[in-house]
Amino acid sequence: MFMNWIWEILYYIGFYRRAKLMIIGLDNAGKSTLLSLLKHGKLVQHPPTPRPVSEEMTLAGTTFTAYDLGGHQMARRLWREYMPAINAVIFVIDATDKERILEARAELKGILASELPPEIPVAILGNKTDKSGCYGMEELIQVLDLQQELISNQENTSNRECKLFMTTMVYRQGYGDAFRWLAKHLK
Repeated sequence: MFMNWIWEILYYIGFYRRAKLMIIGLDNAGKSTLLSLLKHGKLVQHPPTPRPVSEEMTLAGTTFTAYDLGGHQMARRLWREYMPAINAVIFVIDATDKERILEARAELKGILASELPPEIPVAILGNKTDKSGCYGMEELIQVLDLQQELISNQENTSNRECKLFMTTMVYRQGYGDAFRWLAKHLK
């Protein structure tokens, strides 16, 4: 009881922050690998996520409850059900999967145009940059048609903060910047 009261005071004055995070994207993009790497520090290749999984971790001064909702066709139906209860979104894209990049674009555009509240920041991870044939950042912006979302963001014409980060779980690069950015843009 006393400790709960202390945590609430710390939260109120800004020393302790909590956020609910939705990690989404197509299957095989690296969502579960990211979550495992963040939580346990281990690089593990996972089979497709059959049901939603949640983990709690503290990063960049914020305690995140992260929900890996899966990316197969049936799991994507759940994404919108979680939207009212979250504070941030990470959309993971396999930047080497040229056969499914348009499918990833359609899902990402659907999320950005959905009933997701505009104050919810969206970090887009162009993952697997360690592999040959990977889209570069500018190419990925073009193929995902993100110019407007990223430009609007810079000109403050949109309430939604949206940023693309190029990442590799193998070399543990890029995702730390994404979490620091998310922590900074939480409302």
